[in-house]
Amino acid sequence: MSFPITTREIEYTAPDGQRLIGYFATPTTDQPVAGVIVAPEWWGRNEYTEQRARELAEHGFAALAIDMYGDKRVTTEVPQASAWMNQTFEQADTIVNRAQAGLATLAAQPEVNTEKLAAIGFCYGGKVVLDLARSGADIKAVVTFHAVLAASAPAEKGKVKAEILVLHGELDSMVTLDNVASFRQEMHDADVDHEVVIFEDAKHGFSNPLADERAKANNVDLGYNAEAERQGLEAMYELLDKHLK
Repeated sequence: MSFPITTREIEYTAPDGQRLIGYFATPTTDQPVAGVIVAPEWWGRNEYTEQRARELAEHGFAALAIDMYGDKRVTTEVPQASAWMNQTFEQADTIVNRAQAGLATLAAQPEVNTEKLAAIGFCYGGKVVLDLARSGADIKAVVTFHAVLAASAPAEKGKVKAEILVLHGELDSMVTLDNVASFRQEMHDADVDHEVVIFEDAKHGFSNPLADERAKANNVDLGYNAEAERQGLEAMYELLDKHLK
């Protein structure tokens, strides 16, 4: 079933004072529904992130595409994306604080059932939602696509509340299978309910139809894989339905 939806932008503020602008999409329904934050690739809160939020709304979830850089800044150039991303690494708490601000903003919307919250993220945004889960946020599920898996502070036993699904490309040269093994060990050591799915012949960025174009323009190893995208989204909705419906 596909729900009719409405969208709006929402301004909110990070603990460091940065103005953030989220993109909110929700099914038009009389009852509060489960909410999902959508954390962007390092390009920023762009049309791709907004598209994913709309798709979630069509599936019956309220979704907030969060702004991690401020003032909804976006780019298609790697040097700028890298610079903005690295700025969020300078202070140890910036990523989690901005993600928590997004989660709180989502939960504050009247359309959202605050008892049923989750988070998804792509690339850099995958790290954002994993770090949010590691912080002990009150979310029931986390799904990542071609995520940065490394943690500044590894998960602690008993702290992570979410079930975690990591969707990863076998040919990802930016996040290696050794990195995946380290992540699995981290989750195992912390007793986190998790699953990692490896897609054959899939590169970093496999879920984004613009990945090939961005790869060529920036001389980086990205690649779109339609089958991995399809299977990944199917697995994502299965987990979200399990915890939020």
